[in-house]
Amino acid sequence: MEYRTFGRTGLKLGVLGFGCGAVGGLMVRGTPADQDRAVGMALDAGINYFDTAPQYGMGESEKNLGRILNARKMDVVVGTKVRLAPEDKSNIAAAIAAQMDASLTRLAQDHVELYQFHNAITEAGNGADYTPRQVLEEVIPAFQKLQAAGKTRFIGITATGDTTALHKIVSSGKIDSAQVSYNMLNPSAGGAVPVGYPGQDYGGLLNLCQQHGVGTVGIRALAGGALTGTAVRHPIASPPPEPIGSSSSYDRDLSRAQRLMPLVTEGHAPSLVEAALRFPIAHPGLTTMLFGIATVAEFEGGLAAGLKGPLSAAALARLAELRAGFVGEAR
Repeated sequence: MEYRTFGRTGLKLGVLGFGCGAVGGLMVRGTPADQDRAVGMALDAGINYFDTAPQYGMGESEKNLGRILNARKMDVVVGTKVRLAPEDKSNIAAAIAAQMDASLTRLAQDHVELYQFHNAITEAGNGADYTPRQVLEEVIPAFQKLQAAGKTRFIGITATGDTTALHKIVSSGKIDSAQVSYNMLNPSAGGAVPVGYPGQDYGGLLNLCQQHGVGTVGIRALAGGALTGTAVRHPIASPPPEPIGSSSSYDRDLSRAQRLMPLVTEGHAPSLVEAALRFPIAHPGLTTMLFGIATVAEFEGGLAAGLKGPLSAAALARLAELRAGFVGEAR
């Protein structure tokens, strides 16, 4: 396992992290035996970051991870999140404090290493979205109180929302981490994309994080499952999720993913899944990458793929050629 420094925190995280989300579903709807087996395999492989959230199965992910944490006495880095409702804007600090306590109860822990703001951050801040001002002036001070109370060591965001708003938060010097959507369908967090490329332009967000000492957690490596290249989903998995940063629909993501199959037929990777999992870790600004799983077998395959290391330079060049065909298409 390769380990990378997590921004300015001093933590060393394995380049592969364990995603406990609801899209793959293992840590939400899997059997306790399979959950324990997958976590055990992750530990044996050197994975030391485990990422969960209250929204994953309405608390089931946190409960299941907590059960295994306590049974195994794991010395790992755990990150969870808070997502606020529109009505919480009247008392943001109280809502965050209450949700943190609820998460710690489900996890059966007295603290987490990383606490992350899960709402979209936009310039307008409509509905459940929050503006940069609200994040900087109200959310982060509430997080800092949790730090002072010993309930979390580090604080961060899930980087969804407007690119300009996200850049403001990352550049503020007030967060330790950002979860960044970065995959073969939308590589804009890693660098420039052509004019007319059909996806949100994150404006090199990974590079900006690196510049400001912000640790990064790669999310949506498989674009919610689209980068498997097949419409078939495991019964444990969620229905196709809304895209983050890529096209306007999952079906369009899937169609574009299938157009990347020359990576496999030309011998750059044995499967599209492997290519998708090895792509994000080629970027030096990404600290650790999460991938969703439905079964122990899927975890084994993803782990084996990631441990092969980044895609080759030739594969990355061929991928860029294939993606050039997307330019000018409707998002």
